[in-house]
Amino acid sequence: MIYDFGIIGAGIVGLATAREILRARPGASLVLLEKEGEIARHQTGHNSGVVHAGIYYAPGSFKAKLCREGAEATKAFCAEHDIPVETCGKLLVATNEKECARLDALHERSIENNVEVERIDSKELTCREPDICGLAALFVPSTAIVDYKRVAAALAQAIQAAGGEIALGETVEAIREHGPGVEIRTPRRTFEVKSLVACAGLQSDRIAALAGARIDHRIIPFRGEFYTLPRSRRGLISSLIYPVPNPELPFVGIHLTKTIDGGIIVGPNAVLGLAREGYPKLSVDARDIADFLRFPGFWRTVGKHLKPGLAELRDSLWKRSYLAQCRKYCPSLTLDDLGPGRVGIRAQAVSRDGTLVHDFLFAETERMLHVCNAPSPAATSAIPIGRMIAGKVLARSART
Repeated sequence: MIYDFGIIGAGIVGLATAREILRARPGASLVLLEKEGEIARHQTGHNSGVVHAGIYYAPGSFKAKLCREGAEATKAFCAEHDIPVETCGKLLVATNEKECARLDALHERSIENNVEVERIDSKELTCREPDICGLAALFVPSTAIVDYKRVAAALAQAIQAAGGEIALGETVEAIREHGPGVEIRTPRRTFEVKSLVACAGLQSDRIAALAGARIDHRIIPFRGEFYTLPRSRRGLISSLIYPVPNPELPFVGIHLTKTIDGGIIVGPNAVLGLAREGYPKLSVDARDIADFLRFPGFWRTVGKHLKPGLAELRDSLWKRSYLAQCRKYCPSLTLDDLGPGRVGIRAQAVSRDGTLVHDFLFAETERMLHVCNAPSPAATSAIPIGRMIAGKVLARSART
């Protein structure tokens, strides 16, 4: 059988893309290949479950637009499929004068991005969140929480209901583009598709290289380590508590996040991962390490971010240091409160000059589109990202 469309990767972006293609092209044949035995096994299934509002991003940027659209689309999709969502809001808390100045800048940016926010002082902060302290805060009421695994499962059901096939346990070993289409070989089968989209996340650079696409970046894995608060602390916060991010750094910092099951998690940090898909603390993969050590961009980005990188490593190795980051805005937390938690690994695209890629990055041929980077927060923005990718693929397939 020759499929009209093939997708590699059953994370939330691949699933959303497949759904959007089938919605736009009813009756098309589509196969989605996933090397794991289940969908949403990696980034989608390991994130904090936040539906972001989009206040961080440059006004008018794709990221800002897609995040706003994605938040609305995610909530609507969840309502349609009876998936619980809690719109609990988020507080960005400034704990010193420098952070207050950054808070002012974020306030202005949120207005330009048309995101509703409320600036509150320390007295109002204490009134709303008695266990949180700070000089000032921004409250973002539209921020919500959800279980993205359930969102992914509902997307998979929609794909199958529309006639799409999801093939699990299919590790792609070879990709060959030829005249009428693309041949994809796994240990068990060979698939023929007229048009291929790869949404391979942590393996996206390798899949692109396997297909012969020209790329000039590498995926560098960053571990995000969370702790879980005990049940006795479940009433600690009523909204999500975030630090004010440093605009010079790529990550938003350790925060307190409610989960849709009623728990609270603390994190994540952002420490260099020694295995792209190794979640236990001491996971090491020699191939993954060799990949980034041989890449000039890795050493250049280490040079640019050495000091914060060492601080993140310190927090990872020393629990008391991790706690100190949390106690800046939640002083009542203790070491005993930090119980074992989840670990996520972020696929960070790094260019040859050492730049951390924060925008979309595609590698394209006549019949293939490789999504090499889908910028954070990809889970929140997955539905409009999928729509955008589907539009690119369908427009091109119409020309061939």
